[in-house]
Amino acid sequence: MLDIKKLNLLFALALGMLVVGCKDKDVEPDVLAAADTTSVSDRKAINAWLYEVMDDAYFWYKELPTETSLDDSASPYDYFEKLIYQRQTVDRFSAVTDDIDALQNEFNGVSKIFGISYSLSFLDDGQSNIGAFLNYVVKGSPAAAAGLKRGDIILKVNGTQLTQGNYASLLSGNETVKLTMGALQDGKIIATNTTYSITKAEVTEDPVAFSTVISKPTAGKTIGYLVYTQFVPGNEADKNKYDNELRQVFADFKAKGVNELVLDLRLNSGGYISSANTLASLIGKNITASKIFYKEQWNDKYIAYWQKQNGANALNYNFQAEPNNIGSNLNRVFVLTSNGTASASELVINGLKPYMNVVTIGENTAGKNLFGSLIDDDKDRWKWGVYVMLGQTANANDESDYGTVDGITPNYIVEDSKVPYSAFGDENETLFRKALEVMGVPAVANSRIAAAKTVEPFRKFLRDDLQTRKNLMIKDGSLKAVNQ
Repeated sequence: MLDIKKLNLLFALALGMLVVGCKDKDVEPDVLAAADTTSVSDRKAINAWLYEVMDDAYFWYKELPTETSLDDSASPYDYFEKLIYQRQTVDRFSAVTDDIDALQNEFNGVSKIFGISYSLSFLDDGQSNIGAFLNYVVKGSPAAAAGLKRGDIILKVNGTQLTQGNYASLLSGNETVKLTMGALQDGKIIATNTTYSITKAEVTEDPVAFSTVISKPTAGKTIGYLVYTQFVPGNEADKNKYDNELRQVFADFKAKGVNELVLDLRLNSGGYISSANTLASLIGKNITASKIFYKEQWNDKYIAYWQKQNGANALNYNFQAEPNNIGSNLNRVFVLTSNGTASASELVINGLKPYMNVVTIGENTAGKNLFGSLIDDDKDRWKWGVYVMLGQTANANDESDYGTVDGITPNYIVEDSKVPYSAFGDENETLFRKALEVMGVPAVANSRIAAAKTVEPFRKFLRDDLQTRKNLMIKDGSLKAVNQ
């Protein structure tokens, strides 16, 4: 039996240190170790294991090269790349790691971080100096404790101005940093005397980042707004903590008569399928636990196996009963998106479409309709692990047309390029403003609009040391090896 490390069947865009440009969504496979020092004998054993896993479970196992044609003494990183089906256009996501425990911890939303997410933009026409524009600060993180918030601008790290030549080294590898902040003045972003010193710490992120209810009686609108950053059900102390927090948010929405919902997923790259189901089940209109949320398609061996074990509908997954569902009071849901909106987020968007109008606002999503699994060696011979794409998903109408680099094209294309970024829930925040406009809610004038500056980010939604978040969907279970 193939052993999946605790959390299984992951939907993902990519793993690790990917730096994704705002206009370029082609991604390179992840490299999760600086160098491979594995001995030749271990390499051969690891590579044989990799081939066995791929030949069994890989969605495109029929496209694998013959094992005898491969160099089994190669680095497992290099060997694994020889197994991938059309890396640039089809399987952009499968990956291998030499530290599966560390990777699994990150999948659980636990990591050692400052707790900042930001986009990088040039400050001058010469494209020399750079600003880091904070779009999110993780609750309970060192950055939040220091007082950093969405909308802040970082210009210097350890006293040195960020530039095209140094930003990578300044923003990566340091456990402690001194940040010098910037401000918009007379149309220019200049350094201030405000500084923050922060040190990384292990943080378990609460994905329910922000929620509020906005009443607009003249427009007949009671608007629920939720910023949700990752599909994670709970933490070690309370396995359902964050799912229950979601339920409480929707209980509040329901009690206050919310009749328009804005779901902000622009920072959400995925997570547990159980939490995706929880969220969709709180939103869907006229849904029941007997209606399909999504379907899976595996390779032919596993389709036969699952259907033999569990019947013809084995790969259909239904909504769950949620007493705080507000769908009966909604005709539509607005979803705010970005290039970083991926996997489980896209599954929620696609899964709700057969049941209600899903209005997307922002940028094209990541384009991830494939699901996969993180697998380790069941004999515990090493810490190597492999993340394998197992198949693809579709909604109740068998629709799954977003699995390309173009992702889901929003109904309203709006680029989040006005800085400083407004606070979540600010009625003039760029994407939220568009949702309110579509609802027929007029703008509220304030000085924030006059103080804005439009920039062109060249890197988006980076987290701490130039890392993008792992984009994934996770489902509990086990993967039975059927290729025996």
